[in-house]
Amino acid sequence: MKTSYDKSTDSLYIEVRPLPSSRTVEIEEDVMVDYRADGHPVGYDIQHASTKADFIARVVLDHSPAAAE
Repeated sequence: MKTSYDKSTDSLYIEVRPLPSSRTVEIEEDVMVDYRADGHPVGYDIQHASTKADFIARVVLDHSPAAAE
C-alpha cells in the first residue's frame, strides 16, 4: 500500500495495488474508488482527507497484510 497526500488541497490517494484502473466510482461524498476491470479496488482518492479519519482507518485496516490472512 502506498499513499500520497497533498496538503494544499487536503487530498489523499491510497494505492492498494499498483495496477491500472478501468473505472472510478464515488462511494461517498468526496471519496472515489478506482477499480480494475475485474472489480477489485486499486486505489482511493479522498478529498478533504483531514475530515475523513474514520474512513481512512477502515481502508487501511481492510487492506493490511493481516486482513488478507
